[in-house]
Amino acid sequence: MVLRRRWTAALAALAGIMPATTAFAVFSGKTSTTGTWRAASVYPTGNLTDWGRNDSGQLGIGNTADSVSPVHVGSDTTWAGPATGGAFSCAVRSDGTLWCWGNNSSGQLGLGDTTNRLVPVQVGAVTTWNSVTTGNKYACALRTDGTLWCWGDNSSGQLGLGDNVNRSTPTQVGAFSRWQMAAAGGSHTCGVQQGNTVWCWGDNSSGQLGVGGTTNRAFPTQVLLLPAKSVSTGTAHTCAVRTDGLLFCWGNNSSGQLGVGDTVNRLIPAQVGPSKAWQGAPALGGAQSCGLQDGVLWCWGNNAFGQLGLGDTTNRLSPAQVDVVSTWASVTAGSTHTCGLRGGATVWCWGNNSSGQLGLGDTVSTTTPTQISGFSGSLVATGPDAFMTLSLA
Repeated sequence: MVLRRRWTAALAALAGIMPATTAFAVFSGKTSTTGTWRAASVYPTGNLTDWGRNDSGQLGIGNTADSVSPVHVGSDTTWAGPATGGAFSCAVRSDGTLWCWGNNSSGQLGLGDTTNRLVPVQVGAVTTWNSVTTGNKYACALRTDGTLWCWGDNSSGQLGLGDNVNRSTPTQVGAFSRWQMAAAGGSHTCGVQQGNTVWCWGDNSSGQLGVGGTTNRAFPTQVLLLPAKSVSTGTAHTCAVRTDGLLFCWGNNSSGQLGVGDTVNRLIPAQVGPSKAWQGAPALGGAQSCGLQDGVLWCWGNNAFGQLGLGDTTNRLSPAQVDVVSTWASVTAGSTHTCGLRGGATVWCWGNNSSGQLGLGDTVSTTTPTQISGFSGSLVATGPDAFMTLSLA
């Protein structure tokens, strides 16, 4: 089929860049690692495992007990492209179905009600979902026809529907069918359309929409000066990799998470250093950012829990290299923790571990990357408001 050939080509093109995804914001084709998502047919598939906070059932294991080590989410082996929000999770399967579970106070599970779910529940009967991204209390997903659909909390206009009314089922964002990727932040959303144009909407209290000023937008609004190949969203900041490989960030910068050498918010995109070697899309957390260059991992911003992986708890205002390893395949950032994949499918986590979100079998925080012993994965994902981690294994 044409669709299959197209995604096979996309995967081949990405193979040398990001063999695995970064959460909330690493996407390709008609999607958005975090931060930033890619199509189900591009993701690896397998068993879904997770660990960390589970107070609303966001681990999907049938109870509300935290887990300090990886646990299986059911027995299905066709999971692809998982994402986790504030206290809920969603994932697509290889058959194009979409499933969500956990907190549902704002209808963020897309099931037509506000009742929490402790195990994955299918969202409607649609079988053409490509990918999903999750914000604090809302979610957005792409279909194979390039349309974007959002649901859940809409208090800041983050659903892009022109109002502030919550939705409890997927609702199409405009009439566009040109979306290539999207990323959900705390309460703002950004996406890339065909032609490499970047669009953002929702909360803009810190300038995280990049359109100048701090007025919220309830419709997708174009971010100028950025022909981009990817976009990523944190709780209140945004970054995009331009088509020439340069990295630009904007929004909240209270901890230096924009990487521009100071703590001044930016209302429009600001260039992060001179490098044109940024790969995929950076991973943005609560107030930290990380990205890859030729397998080398760089992090910056808030480091109160050691989430930058630099062996201390000092914030960094510009990208700092994490250890001397050059075999990082992907990175994903949570609220106050970070995880990544190295060559050989080993999973490493660091930072805040108060809920066991590092998967190390305890609740002891660590300031350097620490391997989850005896565990390997093909993808690892968390989100800017999450205290848990998901992985395909």
